Amino acid sequence: MPAFPRRAMLSPESAAVVRATLPAVGGALDQITARFYGTMFAEQPELLDGLFNRGNQASGEQRRALAGSIAAFAQALLADPDSRPDALLSRIAHKHAALGVTEDQYTIVHKYLFRAIGDVLGEAVTPEVAAAWDEVYWLMAGALIAQEARLYHEAHVDPRHPWRQWTVVERREETPDVVSFLLRPTDGGPLPEARAGQYVSVRVPLPDGIHQTRQYTLSSAPGDRLRRITVKRVASVAEAPEGEVSNQLHRTVRTGDEITLSAPFGDVVLDDAGTPLVLVSAGIGCTPMVAMLEHLAATGSSRPVRVLHADRTPADHALRAETTRLVRQLPDARTEFWYEQEAAGEPGSRTGLMDLDGIGLPADADVYLCGALPFMRSVRAQLLRAGIPARSIRYEVFGPDLWLAHAES
Repeated sequence: MPAFPRRAMLSPESAAVVRATLPAVGGALDQITARFYGTMFAEQPELLDGLFNRGNQASGEQRRALAGSIAAFAQALLADPDSRPDALLSRIAHKHAALGVTEDQYTIVHKYLFRAIGDVLGEAVTPEVAAAWDEVYWLMAGALIAQEARLYHEAHVDPRHPWRQWTVVERREETPDVVSFLLRPTDGGPLPEARAGQYVSVRVPLPDGIHQTRQYTLSSAPGDRLRRITVKRVASVAEAPEGEVSNQLHRTVRTGDEITLSAPFGDVVLDDAGTPLVLVSAGIGCTPMVAMLEHLAATGSSRPVRVLHADRTPADHALRAETTRLVRQLPDARTEFWYEQEAAGEPGSRTGLMDLDGIGLPADADVYLCGALPFMRSVRAQLLRAGIPARSIRYEVFGPDLWLAHAES
């Protein structure tokens, strides 16, 4: 594997080939990634045991996220061939670190990905084309390997042994579909360092013997002696299967049980600036916002804070009472809640979808956004119209990041 300097990245010869073939390769990426995953899992099914999420494979989300990240990375290289767009891949590196991805696995991915490219594009993949895209792949892999090595080092994690057992101190029913688990390390050791907004991977055994993982935000302040995750049960909808990990946790995990967690990772974290803060969420997207509020309250922050949340009904609004309590502890904070139904009985709540017209958000605010993709797309557009610069809007996606290719602008 080549070394990865930060300058003089993509060679002029490869840049010309990638530019000429990007429309063809980009147009076939969905087919390529479908074949890639199908072949790789057929020949190495052990990768589905604890590393790749079967639900994301079944829905096609993982395939689309991979295709989008490759296309975005190639486009960034062409826009500036002399530098490597590491920032573009930061959130992927954090997701990988939370799963214990190791450097040697990039060689496995390379093998099956380039076989799929050859199978799909056939004779169009000349030696020159293969070499150019090979350069793109290893530049992308090198960026991720370097970032993940740094993350492992900072978190004091051995990627070959990334898991730790935690004991459930309390199981708390938040809503009919949301439960919180309060956790402490089973070994009695210190809690790993964390920042408000980060998540952990939860690794659970399923009835068929396969382990599956899912990321859940730490929904409590990182300085507590306990940690908390808040899990929404993902129901089956139309042809989409139910969430395997969330339903297994809801059905089987009780106080006194143990669950397996990674160290905390995630790059969408609360900073220590004094600028106004706007926390925007929908549904279970409230969890990082509650962790941020708890951290602000625990540190005596005087930042101006606006908490904007949308949900189906007040009864579906997880951690609602805690959100209200924390906001009351802050000297310059207030909430705005939108409910699609049953809002009339809630003083100060609004009926319908989130509408920021007339809310009067400060133009210099730092905005954190979390919820379903359609919600985030709608609210981000409203924020931009309200004069919030794109650089000030940070978002978190639960699951594969299908927004990576276009949300950075």
